[in-house]
Amino acid sequence: MPVSFSKDVKPMFREVDIDHMKVHGVNLDDYQYMSDPTNSYANAEAVYDTLVGQTMPPGGPFWTKEQLSLFENWKTDGYQP
Repeated sequence: MPVSFSKDVKPMFREVDIDHMKVHGVNLDDYQYMSDPTNSYANAEAVYDTLVGQTMPPGGPFWTKEQLSLFENWKTDGYQP
């Protein structure tokens, strides 16, 4: 079964993370924003890079390998809603 944004990815973002990033124009809880194909999925890629680089969420807790893998699978599965 493919990984979905609403069921699998979005719930991994805490409300504090969502609120913090909205101030910076990053809408972690918005499927349209996260899966925007017009910029080669740059939004999802940028979020993934910050998660892997442990610069988000600020001060942690940082995502586990399992969480990162799930996010990566969402991308690989075609950014399913």
